[in-house]
Amino acid sequence: MLDRNHPSAADLAPPGATPTLDRQPRRVADFATLGEALDYAAKGRRGMNFHDARGLLERSYPYAELRQDALATAHRFLALGLRKGDRVALIAETGAEFADCFFGAVYAGLWPVPLPLPTSFGGRGAYVDQLTVMLESSAPSLFLYPAELAEFAEQAAGRAKVAGRSWESLAEVAAATAELPSADPGEIAYLQYSSGSTRFPHGVAVTHHALLDNLRAHGLGLRVQDTDRVVSWLPWYHDMGLVGCMLSPLANQLSVDYLKTEDFARRPLAWLDLISRNPGTTLSYSPTFGYDICARRMSSQIKASDRFDLSRWRIAGNGADMIRPDVMQAFVDAFAGAGFKAQAFCPSYGLAEATLAVSLMPPGEGIRLELVEESELSGLGTSAQERPRRYRAVVNCGKAVEGMAIEIRDDRGAPLPDRAVGKVWVRGASVMAGYFRDEEATAACMADGWLDTGDMGYLSAGYIFIVGRAKDMIIINGRNHWPQDIEWAVEQLPGFKSGDIAAFAITGPSGEEQPAVLVHCRVSDPDERGKLRNDIKERVRAITGISPVVELIPPRTLPRTSSGKLSRTKARNLYLSGEIQPYDIAA
Repeated sequence: MLDRNHPSAADLAPPGATPTLDRQPRRVADFATLGEALDYAAKGRRGMNFHDARGLLERSYPYAELRQDALATAHRFLALGLRKGDRVALIAETGAEFADCFFGAVYAGLWPVPLPLPTSFGGRGAYVDQLTVMLESSAPSLFLYPAELAEFAEQAAGRAKVAGRSWESLAEVAAATAELPSADPGEIAYLQYSSGSTRFPHGVAVTHHALLDNLRAHGLGLRVQDTDRVVSWLPWYHDMGLVGCMLSPLANQLSVDYLKTEDFARRPLAWLDLISRNPGTTLSYSPTFGYDICARRMSSQIKASDRFDLSRWRIAGNGADMIRPDVMQAFVDAFAGAGFKAQAFCPSYGLAEATLAVSLMPPGEGIRLELVEESELSGLGTSAQERPRRYRAVVNCGKAVEGMAIEIRDDRGAPLPDRAVGKVWVRGASVMAGYFRDEEATAACMADGWLDTGDMGYLSAGYIFIVGRAKDMIIINGRNHWPQDIEWAVEQLPGFKSGDIAAFAITGPSGEEQPAVLVHCRVSDPDERGKLRNDIKERVRAITGISPVVELIPPRTLPRTSSGKLSRTKARNLYLSGEIQPYDIAA
């Protein structure tokens, strides 16, 4: 039984896992380098814990053991002839081996480059292509991968002409006795590829100083406590998984319990099971779709309180995609009986180019919304003659984290006042050094220390509201339309869910732009399909004033990024190239 007045380390951790509590004084990521952060975390008893698909503990990995393994791996890297500043590409499987190799590279003065795991969309060929372009972009001296992915990895390594080997084989390398190089805070710590990197990948170069500045901002912004513990299923090749749920807990000395991303995808409720069984869990993050799929998996025949205990969940972070208030409310409705509190939601905004966090909602404030008229969101201003007016609920993504500044600017780069929609620019010590070996792309998004995020939003009393990606804007007859407004309108029809619709602009037969909408269709009757397409057309016409192209496509066809977000750009390209084949429906 947990004594809440005098909890012990064993009380606040699953049996056999690293403890939640520790006598070691906490430092809030106030280190000069990532290696120093691990050196300090290793003096305590906290660490990483890896669980199977059912949430049962497979391996406890204290930070002290990670440091010992990483130092040995660093000496093996030196024995292989790698030198300071060389890149080491790593397939980012959630496990002790990746963590060991990642920090081994850091200790050896190398730049680890996390690369994605296979996804369900696109198959073997698409995955090998993705690995190949990232290897060609980062030009690593060594490519490491788990043995079970050797067939994919070896093919990509051969194409990119990169030396590759399984990380299991590193144990066969005799460690060098040479002294490890020292690290300077201004040197590159790692390269981070964005989740959407495909044909033209951009490797974000993150320095030790930038990383630790952002990790300290996490600890301060989330008001990290000694009794905090983390659960995560987020992939380590994505910035929110790597920085937010691997490096940040280490630098702020928190124990973490991990599920593999693919295990979450198969059994989403295992995430909530792990939180429930772990009396120390207080911090866990997910994109909106993670909360959505959990709410949908709850059977109306089962009480959430019979299976889950989410009462200790202090920070339920939201990030990495547009935050859907309806989805968040559905999660509250599904799990309030299990003790989940709506004020635990912590909306945030960030991107890899800023290391990760740009803004966080102050803990306890939950999700706050503003209803904004469509014409204001499109940057056109309000018009009294437009009827009926349409509004969108925009989620408050919090205040700038420690050391970060946010400005909203117009197309000419001039700052805009509060509540005016424009481009989001950020500046701070954790903004990237630049894109690796791509000065042109760096110059296109950075000026005088400021970063153009590519997002659109507005500020209000110090809080940032994100309304969409600038490149996703659909411009028709001089009017701006947000694709998510179209997608959300279609989702209101029966039978649809988040992620079923992708909206974008195409060039019509007359040479003019028109909206196109791809929709997952689960109806087999031809007449019903025809009726559904007409209903969708009417919905979209009501928003845009133009008759759209509506294509019904098989379920699970729309592409997603490696972090699970809908990729409208890829959907458009696949549709125009004929790789997405719609159902044949008579006009």
